Amino acid sequence: MPTLAAGSPKTLHPPAVPWGRSAGARRLAQHLLPRRGAQGFTLLELLVVMAIIAIASAGVALTLRDSSASNLERDAQRLAAVLESGRAQSRMQGTPVLWRAVPGGFVLEGLNPPLPPQTWLNADTVVIAVLRKPEFTTPTNNAAAHLILGPEPILDAQAVVLAARGKTELRVQLSTDGLRPFTTVPPGSPLGMVAP
Repeated sequence: MPTLAAGSPKTLHPPAVPWGRSAGARRLAQHLLPRRGAQGFTLLELLVVMAIIAIASAGVALTLRDSSASNLERDAQRLAAVLESGRAQSRMQGTPVLWRAVPGGFVLEGLNPPLPPQTWLNADTVVIAVLRKPEFTTPTNNAAAHLILGPEPILDAQAVVLAARGKTELRVQLSTDGLRPFTTVPPGSPLGMVAP
């Protein structure tokens, strides 16, 4: 028997047998070749594939969110910042500042120096209502629909409702109770309601 000890024969392995002649080679070949009776997938393999497809489709659904809703929310956040900036400047200057919707955007009147009319970030954003005590106005019926931003520190409750052109079900309402800043509230909320 060959070993690694000194003086043992140099051959460590038996001579090579041509492929297919030894019993071990036959067993290896039978193991590697597909079995005729075992075709198809197991239940576990199908469940794993279905889980991967479900996770991938959920990821795609989250990334393909309605862009109109995202654009409307972005315009609402920008408008809330502009309205709060207008309130602060009105108090600082001691002059009344009005926010008014114009076609394609809005304007702040009464600032010194005056600002040019601002456009919406998305061309499909429109103002569908301006809510003020004591009246409710829509820009289409009353071009003078506006929000009063100061100079008093406490104002009347006011709100503005934005929508996406052609998708009136997509609405965002910005509201203030007159003391707190303009915040997004559910569309149709009563005047003066603000987020907690």
